[in-house]
Amino acid sequence: MSEKVKEVAKEEFEQAKVLASDAVRSGAYLYPLKGIAYFFSHRALWRPLASKLIPTLSLGLGVTISMFILTYVPQAAVLTLVNGPLAIVTTVLLVLSEASTIFSVLSKNFLIDEALIDTFDGTLLARNQSALVSRERQMKPSGGDYMARLGKITRGPFEKWSPKAIIRYFLYLPLNMVPIVGTVMFVVLQGRKTGPTAHARYFQLKRMDKRQKEQFIERRKAAYTSFGVPAVLLELIPIAGIFFSFTNTVGAALWAADIEEKSATGETTAPGLRSQAEAVSRKEL
Repeated sequence: MSEKVKEVAKEEFEQAKVLASDAVRSGAYLYPLKGIAYFFSHRALWRPLASKLIPTLSLGLGVTISMFILTYVPQAAVLTLVNGPLAIVTTVLLVLSEASTIFSVLSKNFLIDEALIDTFDGTLLARNQSALVSRERQMKPSGGDYMARLGKITRGPFEKWSPKAIIRYFLYLPLNMVPIVGTVMFVVLQGRKTGPTAHARYFQLKRMDKRQKEQFIERRKAAYTSFGVPAVLLELIPIAGIFFSFTNTVGAALWAADIEEKSATGETTAPGLRSQAEAVSRKEL
């Protein structure tokens, strides 16, 4: 039995190592940072954020303050039993995560949904992907900048949050009771879901069905997780998280543009690593 356990543990370690290597080779973890730099250097992309800034900041401030007033003390009392002195830090992270989730659900569904779509599409236009954007929205005659060319969206916005995603989030919350490691696992699990969500507009523009999306994500699951983790951490920052929602959207669009360019030239991402992952999977079977 002990030998079998060692064998399974070794296979799991090898698979994790391959996926980690794949994530590093993909460079996807850099796109949230690239999004910040690109956003600052392209003033036209500021317009969607500026149009929603005051109401969204007010919502974010209200949600964050309310969560700390109502939930910090009782949650700190519970976490102190298992985390000891570290409960101060883990409770702050937990409350910020909860506030961030509530804020994201409210803002992305009721305040900034269309603004984020405009930001994503505008970034694609800035990267010369007008043919892709024109699949799902009308384009105005050129004459202004890329944001001025964005016309009416021809299909309803995609779903930002599903009931399953919210239920899954609260199922992950108890991980924060495990000092340090549990919080890290929580962020990674959130990042694993945030990565594909960041490309929801890209999937819509590509007109992928459910099966195509699942296959596309599966081939890039390590890359999506490596994008999602820093994106989650940035959006956890109180109040400033709204700004990072837009820069993460820019980063996701930059990544989509790079995928399109590589696809046009016939390039693939880390084929050697993909073969290693498939080999490990066959061993498990």
